[in-house]
Amino acid sequence: MDKATVLDWLLEVKDPEIPTISLVDLGVIRDVRIADTGHVTVRMTPTFSGCPAMDYMRRDVERVLREHGVADFTVEMSLEEAWSSNWVTERGREALRAHRLSPPPMHQGIVDLDILEYAECPNCGSHNTTLRSPFGPTLCRALHYCNDCRQGFEQFKPV
Repeated sequence: MDKATVLDWLLEVKDPEIPTISLVDLGVIRDVRIADTGHVTVRMTPTFSGCPAMDYMRRDVERVLREHGVADFTVEMSLEEAWSSNWVTERGREALRAHRLSPPPMHQGIVDLDILEYAECPNCGSHNTTLRSPFGPTLCRALHYCNDCRQGFEQFKPV
């Protein structure tokens, strides 16, 4: 067993609110360490410190490790470093689009309301979109409207 194998197993763990994306591709799984003794440590950083799904995600990671025969493990929830939407992988961005969510734009660490104005429509790919509200159904989403295909959509917020 090595780190790549464990990360591959953890692709099975999906975000509870967006079942098309794994916690690995969302950037929530930050690190996997395997000690010489075989002890596995998985470090996670939630998208928001008050994320109501933190315990659920931890249990799902534990379940997958057990299913793959790992008995000696620790799952750490780390708030030392704030999660960044820049950690979403390209495969994760495609998974967001498949769920009809506009992926967050990349940023240089400073995120203000102006960056929310930029959103690609996940339905038609247009950039001719309008921010309707920076507050969506969850903390991590904003509401937009596409002026080309005339469909409303949600954007995963850049943070």
